[in-house]
Amino acid sequence: MDVSLANFIQQVFSNPALFVTTLLTLGVIFVNGWTDAPNAIATCVTTRCIRVRSAVIMAAIFNFLGVFIMTQLNASVASTISNMVDFGGDTNAALIALCAALFSIVVYSVGASLLGIPTSESHSLIAGLSGAAIAIQGGIGGINMGEWVKVLYGLVASLLFGFAIGWLVCKVVTLICAGMDRRRTNGFFTYAQIVGAAAMSFMHGAQDGQKFIGVLFLGMAFCNGQPSVVGVMIPVWLMILCSTIMGVGTSVGGERIIKSVGQ
Repeated sequence: MDVSLANFIQQVFSNPALFVTTLLTLGVIFVNGWTDAPNAIATCVTTRCIRVRSAVIMAAIFNFLGVFIMTQLNASVASTISNMVDFGGDTNAALIALCAALFSIVVYSVGASLLGIPTSESHSLIAGLSGAAIAIQGGIGGINMGEWVKVLYGLVASLLFGFAIGWLVCKVVTLICAGMDRRRTNGFFTYAQIVGAAAMSFMHGAQDGQKFIGVLFLGMAFCNGQPSVVGVMIPVWLMILCSTIMGVGTSVGGERIIKSVGQ
């Protein structure tokens, strides 16, 4: 499969289905940066460690770096998303089903953002792809359970380990700082919150950015008559494109979500 940028541009303007898929995918990435990334900076903004605009710019930069750097180092997340569903051998129909899945994500995410509701495009993406695959295959055969179960492991593990590590770190810090002067420690924790928010933004890009790179890559494969992307390397230009769009989406704002999560 030819994954060069020149070939991709030529296919986008010659294939309406790929054109719509590309627009929707980039739209979802933009909305993801706009609605999901602000979660990472909500606490440091609410505690007044950093101004809203400065926090948004910081999140945009680190989201970009997370997508670009981590996809080059390890693209396993993108591969899992691409391989978790089976749209069948008819690649034209598969491309239309992919469009339907992406459209559902955009509608849901924009609606949640307008209501100020924190949302996760990761859950939306998994649900949208799975629903479209089941619909086009007429049953559960559209799900590749070997790959899909990795997503479930990740969702469950993130809850359990996040809770446990958060509890443990909080207890340790409380014990260490129990006898310290609060005025002296406040300065340290102010900067620590900002560093933590930057790290969360980086990992948000590394995870969520890869998911949508995998979706757009899958659309390219369908356009080339291939039902999967197994064994094909993700091109660097695709990483740059998706990371830039996510960074721009984050820079738009997300103040309402920051307020909701912070409160």
